[in-house]
Amino acid sequence: MSTASLTPKARRYLSADGLIEILKQRFQHIEDPRRGSHLTYPLPDVLMAAFAMFSLKDPSLLAFGDRQDDPSLKNIYRIENIPSDSQMREILDPIDVEHLNEAFADVFHELQRGGVLKRFRFQGDQYLVAIDGTGYFCSSAIRCPHCLVKKSSDGKTKYSHHAVAAVLIHPDLREVIPLAVEPIIKQDGETKNDCERNATRRLLGRVKQLHPRLKLIVTEDGISSNAPHIRDLQEFGYGFILGAQPGDHTHLFDQVLEAGEESNYHSVSIAHTKGKTETSWVKDLPLNKSHEDIRVNYIGQVELSRQGDVRSRFAWVTDQKTTAQTVQQLARGGRCRWRIENETFNTLKNQGYHFEHNYGHGQQHLSTVLMLLMMLAFLVDQVQQLCCPLFQSVLAKVKRRKTLWHRLRCAVESFTFRSYREVLEAILSDRSRRGWLPP
Repeated sequence: MSTASLTPKARRYLSADGLIEILKQRFQHIEDPRRGSHLTYPLPDVLMAAFAMFSLKDPSLLAFGDRQDDPSLKNIYRIENIPSDSQMREILDPIDVEHLNEAFADVFHELQRGGVLKRFRFQGDQYLVAIDGTGYFCSSAIRCPHCLVKKSSDGKTKYSHHAVAAVLIHPDLREVIPLAVEPIIKQDGETKNDCERNATRRLLGRVKQLHPRLKLIVTEDGISSNAPHIRDLQEFGYGFILGAQPGDHTHLFDQVLEAGEESNYHSVSIAHTKGKTETSWVKDLPLNKSHEDIRVNYIGQVELSRQGDVRSRFAWVTDQKTTAQTVQQLARGGRCRWRIENETFNTLKNQGYHFEHNYGHGQQHLSTVLMLLMMLAFLVDQVQQLCCPLFQSVLAKVKRRKTLWHRLRCAVESFTFRSYREVLEAILSDRSRRGWLPP
């Protein structure tokens, strides 16, 4: 039996080669600020070259630049000419990042068309989206006009870039699907720093524009359970499950205690091998004294050991219907908010993506452009992990993501391939490491 017949099959646009084709098409619609029709390095090639760098998890732009004439790189990523590291920085720096976010929607459309999104349904026809912010650049020397500026108590000035992301999640799935990313940067013409709340509002608007009919429930940490943000969510038509802490919501938790005295406090308990989970809820409470008009349902959950000791405690406010039939699932949704930390940001920082490495800062948009291209590479990996049997088989064989990225780079550097699929097939069959050099 041939090796090809043993190779798992994949759907065209739910594997790397099809997704690379989709991204290349999107990149062709991004305006190039350079003038001239006969450019040595067309913008789609430069964008795809930067994407390829993040796809292969190269540790630096300089390391990637050593492979300008690599035939495999050109074949796999549909590139005619690969620029040097300095040329790439110069060409990408002035790019308007607005249309890069549309590439996330292009990939999402293929997941939708392939029926993959059915696995992400959370409550009826609604989907769960986690939103959170993170930093990806910080320096006391390197800066650009869009950097956030912060002075520490010892008088030192730090320059940084942050972003807030919206990620489709589900309690039963480890894979996540980034929907959009909004940079937290100093806006053009502004002298004050941008803030996460303003960026989150822009992000909500962006998600609504890209997916106007998508029914979403947003889950976030306790900082987000405030009246202005809840009004933003309501304005965009999104439901919510937001963390709540007693120290930040004294009035709310007082109302929860009063509900217990008035028999409006409900709870269910589930025993398991480690102990017991108690989930409680109270309906129709004011968020706080200042915003009595914002009514929320409270959900609390306590994990108890077999001896009855409290192992962990959680609380949320939500606008979703809370009953004995729904409250457990809503609590699961609130608790899996950590997917955006563990499966997104921590993966980018610790699993070979080099998220916090400065690939290039520039004086306009370079840092943000590179961050978005890295997130697109992460999205393609997540789609493969979710949908591509060949990628799944290779990852199961090598066991660790970092090992897979290393094998990918070594294979591409050592042999000539026509597609990403060929690279995976070579790794799966060990053809990329068991051959003999000619005498």
